[in-house]
Amino acid sequence: MAREWLAGAARAALGGGRRLEAVERVSGGSKKGVYRLVMDDATTAIAYLWDDAENYWPTAAGDDDLGDPFSPGLGLDLFQAAHARLEALGVRVPAIRLVDADGAHCPADLAIVEDLPGENLEELLARDPRTAAHALARLAESLEAMRGHRAPAYGKVAVVDRGGTSRGTSCEAVVLDRALRDLAEAASRDPRVRGARDRLEERLRELAAAVRPRGEYAVVHGELGPDHVLVDADGNPVVIDIEGLMYFDVEWEHVFLRIRLHDAYRPLGVAGLDEDRLALYLLAQRLSLTAGPLRLLDGDFPDRTFMAGIAEYNLKQALELIPA
Repeated sequence: MAREWLAGAARAALGGGRRLEAVERVSGGSKKGVYRLVMDDATTAIAYLWDDAENYWPTAAGDDDLGDPFSPGLGLDLFQAAHARLEALGVRVPAIRLVDADGAHCPADLAIVEDLPGENLEELLARDPRTAAHALARLAESLEAMRGHRAPAYGKVAVVDRGGTSRGTSCEAVVLDRALRDLAEAASRDPRVRGARDRLEERLRELAAAVRPRGEYAVVHGELGPDHVLVDADGNPVVIDIEGLMYFDVEWEHVFLRIRLHDAYRPLGVAGLDEDRLALYLLAQRLSLTAGPLRLLDGDFPDRTFMAGIAEYNLKQALELIPA
């Protein structure tokens, strides 16, 4: 059925009398379907399909609450708002070829975007660190542009840019609340977390209490791992999976980058980050990267060994952040 939907959309997006020759699923998507569209003249594009059948995550209360900065980034509305904000900042994102929000081509939200068929940053770093250095330098420029754009409120870009407000009283309060939920979920699924739950909660509250108030927020991708950065033919970074874009503490972004990039993070480092926020957000993200994969494994996510490995690694890292 997806192919039937995509055939007409592909013709409308790419034109020129082309016909859809093949539809190839692109690996990595867990919240939306990602497909490479191959036309009969070898022209390609990428289709994003936000449909319940394409979402591997089990449904949870609050999933549709856009007032929660960390609610799932689902749907064309969030994608378009994030795309517009990043483009305005000069951050390279795949060009949009077509959007379908009214069902003209597909009963689910659909976007067709530019295809960048080369490596992502994770693959390039593993294969050729020297060439990857150029992409990292350009990514640092993009992060600087994002960090330099300030908003007086935190929350999803789609909410704040339209004058909306988000839940909670501060970024650190939102993170603490989310971390406590992640801790409860992880404890319900793993006895090691259950045994350390009181110490983990005490440490979270201690770290949150040390954070001082802040009144301005930067543009943050939220999950900017090297697998969410493609590298174009000129070696420049292209940011993808942008629906979760938000105004938030920049420290949240840099903790995630450090976790994912390890030593390769060094060119992206910046001075002046708040050490108290970094400490809180590190433990919170370790718990998120434990609870999230364990929750995903409740469903039918296909690469189960990989996801279980993420949970196990981050569980051990979280336990190392508290007193024995």
